[in-house]
Parts: sequence; C-alpha cells; structure tokens
Amino acid sequence: MKISPSIFNIIVNTLICFAFICLSLSVQAKPSAVVKFSVDRAENIKARETLLLPYVFSTDDMGAVFGVGAMATGIYQKQMTIGGTVFGGEESKGLGLGLWDYSLFGSQRLYVSAIGMAGKYPLLRAYSPLPGEYTPAGENRPGSNDSSFDNFIESSGSNNWWEVKLEYVLPIGNAEKIGMATYNLQGGLLTDTTEVEDWNPLETGTSVLVARQFNRYQLYENETGDLEGAVHALELGYLYDNTDFPVNPSQGSSQYISITYNPQWLESNHDWTFLEFEASKYFSFGGNDFAKQNILALNMWASYSPSWNVIYDEQGNSLVENQAPFLEGATLGGMHRMRGFRQNRFHDKAAIYATAEYRMTLDYNPIADVNWLKFLNLDWFQTVLYVEGGRVAPTFKSSTLFSDWKTDVGVSFRALTAGIIVRLDITASKEDTTMWFMVGHPF
Repeated sequence: MKISPSIFNIIVNTLICFAFICLSLSVQAKPSAVVKFSVDRAENIKARETLLLPYVFSTDDMGAVFGVGAMATGIYQKQMTIGGTVFGGEESKGLGLGLWDYSLFGSQRLYVSAIGMAGKYPLLRAYSPLPGEYTPAGENRPGSNDSSFDNFIESSGSNNWWEVKLEYVLPIGNAEKIGMATYNLQGGLLTDTTEVEDWNPLETGTSVLVARQFNRYQLYENETGDLEGAVHALELGYLYDNTDFPVNPSQGSSQYISITYNPQWLESNHDWTFLEFEASKYFSFGGNDFAKQNILALNMWASYSPSWNVIYDEQGNSLVENQAPFLEGATLGGMHRMRGFRQNRFHDKAAIYATAEYRMTLDYNPIADVNWLKFLNLDWFQTVLYVEGGRVAPTFKSSTLFSDWKTDVGVSFRALTAGIIVRLDITASKEDTTMWFMVGHPF
C-alpha cells in the first residue's frame, strides 16, 4: 500500500506527539541510570532543541483524549532536558512534568532528575488478587505464569506517581577526566566510528551510581468499594555502559544491577525487597543499499524478590505477603518487556526475560527536504524486527525459570528526532496483538 506524503506527515506528527504523553505516563522499565552526554548535530547550529506539539487519540482504556506535549533541551545546561504534557477528555485527565539531568553545583559528575504524573482514568486493570484475598487451592493466582487472561480487577480510578533520582558518574574508564560525554552526529549517526574497546570498567566505558526514590499511589473505584495502594521505595543501582552511543548503540555492551527496598511506612502497607540484573549486547553489520546501519541488539533481564512469601490456610488457600505490587518487581508485559501482552500482565517472586532486535537505520528520509517539518529535527527512520521470550515464576530455580516460556514477535518503526528516539511497536502473542507508542529503545 502506498502512503501519500500528507498522510505520512500526519502519522509522524501523531507518533511524536503521543510519545510525550507516554514519556510521562510510564515509569521506565529500562535501567534507572544512564550515561550523561550532550549531542552536537551537524545539521543544527542552535544550542537548544525544542518541540511543542498537540495530540489527539482514542483508546479503550482512556477514551478520546486531547492534549499538548512539550520538551526543550539545552535551555540552562547543555545536557539538561525539561518536558511535560497536559491532556483531558470526557473520562480522562492528567498532567505530567519532568526534569532530566540537571548538573548539581556545576559538577559534571552529580546529576538530579525528577518526573511525576497525576491522572484520572476510566479504566485501570490489575492482574492481581484483591488485598487480603486468598487464592483458592488448585487455582492459579491472577498474574502468575499460567493465570487466565480474563482474571483481573478492572475499574475507574487514579494513578499518580513521582520520582527523584541522583546519579554520580564515577571517575574511572572513559569518564576518568570528565563525567559528561559529547557525541557529534551527522544524519543522526556518529561522525567518529572508532571500535569500542574491551570490557573493563576501570579502563573503558562509563560507570554510573544511582539512588532513586520513587512513589506511586493508585485508587480503584468500583461497586464493592475503593481499593487503595501506595509505594514509597528506594532503589540503589550501578550501571556500566561500554557502548559507542547510548541513545542508539551499534556496538559494545551494558550491564545494570540494583536492589530496591520498600519499607512499611507512610501509606505503604507492605515491606518488600527486589533484586534485578540486566545485560545488553550490540553487534554492527555496517550498511547496505537501503540501510545506513544494520544492528543486532540482544538483551536479558533476571529479577527476584527475596521478601515474597506465600502462606496457606487450613483449606490450602494461598496468600502472598511482603510482595511488591503487581506493577513493580518481577513483572512482565507491556511497553518494555513482553510487548505482545497487556501492561503488567504477569507478576511473581522471580522473572526471566530475553529478546533480540534487528535494527535497520534506513538510508531514505522522506521528510528531510520538507521545509515546514524542519522543526522536528528528524534525522532518520528505523525499522526493527524482534522476538521476545520469558516467564515469571514462584522460585528462582533454573528448571522452573527456563520452562513454559511466553513468547511474542513484532515489528517496530522508530525515528530519531531532536536527539530522542520515538517508536511504534506492533507485537503479536497468543493472547493479544498490541500497539505501543513510546520514547527510546526498550534497551
């Protein structure tokens, strides 16, 4: 099917606009720490990158929504970004604001970021038992690996969250002398294409420590009464990134390890602990007649909640204590991991996940010479083919984790605009076919 230029431009604008609301609606599943950097584009002599775009869309979960999103990079500090969105409709309304990578005290090693969202929605869905509700003996707990697609709580309500994080770039490896890297781009690709050196945190790559305090409050309003839940947790993590360009890696690798603890305090009723490890590897196959880049990207993620404990009553019915809520911890499904399933579809004591993406950065940019779209600063388009697999489990035993995997396959359309990647993922699984609009690669 041939797409006309006017329709194509509408699609591009819609994708970028929707990306702003997704940026505020979701807490990133990606590592909480990132390499600190600024980008110099050969096509842009301005010190600032800005976007202001309206959007409109309609979904089953949110109804018809109208809003506007905005972002700006380099207003006060070259690497700093601010952004936000406001939206509303007959049944939904929300406001999101964020600040990323503000350098404290003029340092190039210590950075603070803060982002938050307040919203009211007509449809919230939770694959989880009601608080204090036992799962009958012989039945699968909602959200477990073998649970029913139709076993969930659904109602209208509120979902509010905010977080603040501090990141410190260690004076080792590539960051020994300076904590913030600078990347020079032409056509969205690095002008310096030197080979990434071998894995060695003391000599190569960038190491970042992160402390993140995050909060979430959810209210489900249904006929049986209001259900409330809160999270007030602290995450401590370490990132080692030895890739050539963190925004769009073509070679090298990265690893992230963290521990999260949520004490039973304020409105939080559960005391829980969560451990995770993530690793990514990238291989470049150069260009060809239709693509400037061909990249194989691999990723794996393993997680475990040692505080998770199952108790039983005299009839053999089960209840989980000291667990992370269904949208935190060892969770799969949604816009980052297992994209062919509903958001937070699976949840348990442990989880394992793996994916492979083949990313082709196209040589053809259909809007490169469209003057009235120059403000998008859109450098390239990318098509991606991917496959995912993984499962959640009540134990971290390999015999369980590596059996009965859920899988999905998908195709993604991505663009680099104003130094930010936006993506549209279409994924199919045995349960569902989903479409996700999001900011950034999933890894």
